[in-house]
Amino acid sequence: MTQRQVFPPLTLRTIGLSWGRGGMALGESLDFSVSAGRCLLLRGPNGTGKTTLLLTLAGIVIPLDGGFALEGGDEEIAQIHYCGHRNAIKPLLTVLENLEFWRAINGPTGASCAEALGTVGLLGLIDLDAGYLSAGQTRRLALARLLVSLRPVWLLDEPTAALDAAGHGLVSRLIDRHLEMGGLAIAATHDPITLAEPDRLDTLALGALV
Repeated sequence: MTQRQVFPPLTLRTIGLSWGRGGMALGESLDFSVSAGRCLLLRGPNGTGKTTLLLTLAGIVIPLDGGFALEGGDEEIAQIHYCGHRNAIKPLLTVLENLEFWRAINGPTGASCAEALGTVGLLGLIDLDAGYLSAGQTRRLALARLLVSLRPVWLLDEPTAALDAAGHGLVSRLIDRHLEMGGLAIAATHDPITLAEPDRLDTLALGALV
């Protein structure tokens, strides 16, 4: 491992994966792999199954056929962070209380809440009820969950939603740091993701599959 690498080498691989909802296939016979230190962008028009594919990889939706596997990870610990387009923020809890809740649920294996909130630019709002946050600030709070509990696989659904240009840069930096630590990421997004090392980025166009 390098000095910055904290995760063991890991590969997420799909084998003939078909996915969908209500018995209706949104994509069929998909084979791909994403290894440690790499990010895969899922592209395609609305309705091509990007969100449902992420939910399937997260174990929330059952595959219609085929399957997927995490190769090389530690089966004794949780390995996947799913960050959906819904932020799952409790408006009557403070910014800090929201993040403390998720850190307790997912495990206090990463940064402290204060460190994570500083990274996403919310440290000055730590005692504010989350219901008063703007849409972009709420998204930043959701992203902070990725930092307080370390997991090697990030599944990100529209991670830049509601964010301004500075927020887009933040998402790119967070992914960059995660890849440097030996993690991998799969992100469904219509927005560009700019990494410090562009050759770590691959793209899968789902519209071509359906």
